[in-house]
Amino acid sequence: MSPSAGGLNQLFTAHEQEILTEWLRLLKSSGVLQTGRIKEAELETQCRGFLSQLKQAMQSDGSVDRSASSFEGLKSMLADVSRSRAILGFTPTETANFVFSLKQPLFNAINQESGGVTDKASFIWKTSALLDELGLYTIEIYSKTREEVIARQSREIAELSTPVVKLWDGILALPIIGTLDSERTQTVMENLLQTIVDQSAEIAIIDITGVPTVDTLTAQHLLKTVAAARLMGADCVISGIRPQIAQTMVHLGVELNVVSKANLADAFALALQRLNKTVVSLKAGQPRISRAASTEDRG
Repeated sequence: MSPSAGGLNQLFTAHEQEILTEWLRLLKSSGVLQTGRIKEAELETQCRGFLSQLKQAMQSDGSVDRSASSFEGLKSMLADVSRSRAILGFTPTETANFVFSLKQPLFNAINQESGGVTDKASFIWKTSALLDELGLYTIEIYSKTREEVIARQSREIAELSTPVVKLWDGILALPIIGTLDSERTQTVMENLLQTIVDQSAEIAIIDITGVPTVDTLTAQHLLKTVAAARLMGADCVISGIRPQIAQTMVHLGVELNVVSKANLADAFALALQRLNKTVVSLKAGQPRISRAASTEDRG
């Protein structure tokens, strides 16, 4: 048996079932099924598919080069396996082991074949190099998929951490918690502007009580948000500026050029005033009303 793609193909033909059985046994012994993230039938389907694609790749042009066009089908199949495992929460080791655990069954099959020692050594070397390349390819796809998942989750968390709340007809509140960077500012701005349009809001209160520090860059991000809201026809009020933040902003020479209040309650009261509305305390026995009274209602 020569150390070529044809030799590998002959090896699979002669020992395919033995290779598959031992490969599945090694994968099961590694605990892959105990995680509950994959079923035995699915694992067997993936193993059979890998062996089938590998045989097909070697039959096409006799190459053992992973970059060859004949390996595109195998790479596509491996990419699907890697992506699914990355999404299901498999570790990089568990993902790479899908390919690397095939080495032992292949080497056992090679040792069963007759031939010179030189041929066997060369055969084992070429087979090992091929599986190493394919194993590294699974890690590449796994890493890219995990990066995509993390980026998507970060965007979703950013959207959830910047909700736009309707306080009253025409009044919105945007509580910001955490650091306000350029990417998050874009999310904040998009959410705020869309809600201004949807609610026909006249005033937006941006509450920064949960922002740990305000530096020059953070102030610029706030001003961009305020400017965008004004273009949509809504005035902005900044609330939640703590004494420490106020001192820092003065020290840095930061000018917000927007009305600010110490807390959200004061900002809400100002917003009601601008809309010519007020909140009044009810006297004993006075019927409750479901909306703030305007100055015209109070006559």
